[in-house]
Amino acid sequence: MITTTLRGLAATALAVLPLLAASPAQAAEPLPLAEAVQQLPLAAESREGYQRSSFKHWVDEDKDGCSTRAEVLIAESRVAATVEPRCKVTAGRWFSYYDGVTLTAPGGLDIDHMVSVPATA
Repeated sequence: MITTTLRGLAATALAVLPLLAASPAQAAEPLPLAEAVQQLPLAAESREGYQRSSFKHWVDEDKDGCSTRAEVLIAESRVAATVEPRCKVTAGRWFSYYDGVTLTAPGGLDIDHMVSVPATA
């Protein structure tokens, strides 16, 4: 779990790096996602400054009855996700590039927790 969380945080950092690149001439060749994930650095987990209450969760921003978590589960499932009334996702097939595991139960997936926490001044 710690390794998965750390890789998730590092992936977020890598998503920001292209925005900070000095010039296209210095840009690295693009990698497939699975290879990029394998190159993420690992470090000890730190929860310093983290407070869950600081982050909204279970948000339904577009007011369609599905939380962001449910929408991601539906969109990322490799087979048609099983969705019960009130947009409860109960089954599907998801592949984790972080550890090479395929999951079929949505409860085993951390979607809404894979965010980097901004440093506090």
